[in-house]
Amino acid sequence: MLDKKEHHYEKAILVGVVTQHQDEDKLTEYMDELEFLAFTAGATVQKRFTQKLTQPDSKTFIGSGKAQEIKEYVKENEIGTVIFDDELSPSQLKNLEREIEVKILDRTNLILDIFAQRAQTSYARTQVELAQYQYLLPRLTRMWTHLERQKGGIGMRGPGETEIETDRRIIRDRISLLKEKLKTIDRQMATQRNNRGKVVRAALVGYTNVGKSTLMNALSKSDVFAENKLFATLDTTVRKVVIGNLPFLLTDTVGFIRKLPTQLVESFKSTLDEVREADLLIHVVDISHESFEDQVESVNNILMEINAHQKPMIMVFNKIDDFSYDKKDEDDLTPSTKKNISLEEWTKTWMGKSKYPTVFISALTKENFPEMKKMIYDEVMKIHISRFPYNDFLFEYFDNDEVEENND
Repeated sequence: MLDKKEHHYEKAILVGVVTQHQDEDKLTEYMDELEFLAFTAGATVQKRFTQKLTQPDSKTFIGSGKAQEIKEYVKENEIGTVIFDDELSPSQLKNLEREIEVKILDRTNLILDIFAQRAQTSYARTQVELAQYQYLLPRLTRMWTHLERQKGGIGMRGPGETEIETDRRIIRDRISLLKEKLKTIDRQMATQRNNRGKVVRAALVGYTNVGKSTLMNALSKSDVFAENKLFATLDTTVRKVVIGNLPFLLTDTVGFIRKLPTQLVESFKSTLDEVREADLLIHVVDISHESFEDQVESVNNILMEINAHQKPMIMVFNKIDDFSYDKKDEDDLTPSTKKNISLEEWTKTWMGKSKYPTVFISALTKENFPEMKKMIYDEVMKIHISRFPYNDFLFEYFDNDEVEENND
C-alpha cells in the first residue's frame, strides 16, 4: 500500500461549501491550504467550485445542480481528480463517484496520501498504513460497484457482499497486526526516551510548513530534510544541541494542521508522546502567513487535546524575512485590517504581552538568532537547575557561534 511511486502532476479541481459554520473568508483560507496540499501530493489545481448551503447534502455533500456543473467541467477539461475540502462519508463518496464518474478524494484521503509519500522509516510507514486501513474499512462498498445488484435476477444476488465481508476481515486482521507492531515500537521508543537520562528535552512544535526543520538544522548544525511543502517532515528527529555550555536534546516533530484526521492523531501517538514528555516546547509560527493567528490557535488546541498545554514554552515567530504588509496612506480613512499591521506593531499586540518568552527571527537568514538562543538557554537552565540544584558547572552564558567566528 505504501510503495513509493514517482508522481506525475495530474489535473484536479477543488470543491468547498460555505455553511453557517464556515463563511466565505474562512472557506477561501481553507481552499488555499487545500490547493497547497494538492500541489504537495502531486496535482495541479485547474479550478475551484464553491456552493452556499445551510448544511451539506447527506447524499452527495453538494447540490445536484453543482454536481452536474462539476461533471460537465471534468469531461470538457479532462480532469482526473475532484478534491473536497471536508471529509466525505462512505455513501457520499460512492454517490459522487457514480454521479461525476471520476476519482473523488476528500481532505483526509489527500493528507493520508501525502503522509504515505513522506514516510521514510518503518515506524512512520506503519503508522500511515494503519491510518489508511482505518480510513478504508468503512469505505469498501464503493470499491465493489461492479458486483452490485443493479439488474436483479438470477446470478446477481450475494457475491458482492461476500467479497466485501472477506476484505473487511482481511483489513481488520491487518489493523490488529499493525496495532500490535506499533505497541512493540512504542515500548522501544519509551525505553529510548528513558535512556536519554536526565538531559533536558525541548521539542519544536507548530503548524506544518512553518520552518521547524530549518530551525532544527540551524540550531543543531544537522541535515534534517526541509522543503517548502506541507508535511515535509514526518519522522521524529532528535539531536543534541549545546548553547553556551549547556547541552540539551532538541526534537523535531510532525507539523499540525487544521481538520487533522482523527486516524492520524491516533496512529501518530508516539510522535505526539515526544511532545508530551518534553520539558520545554518551542512553538514555531510562520508570521508571514496571513492566517498565522488561526494556526497558533489550532496548535494550542491540539496541545490541549494531548494534555501538553501547561508546559514551559517559547514563542518563536519565524520567517520575518518573508513578512510584508500594506502600508496605509495618512489620508486613508478606511478601517485598518491585519494586512495593514507592520512587524513592529505586531510586537506590541498580544505577542509582546504573552506570558511566554517571545522572539521574532528568520531561520533562513539567522536574523535575531543570538536573542533566541539566549532565550532558549535561560529556559533550559531553569529546568536544569531545578533538577540539579547543586551542579556548579554552569558558568556565565556565551555564544558558541561568536567564539567560533573569533577563532576563525
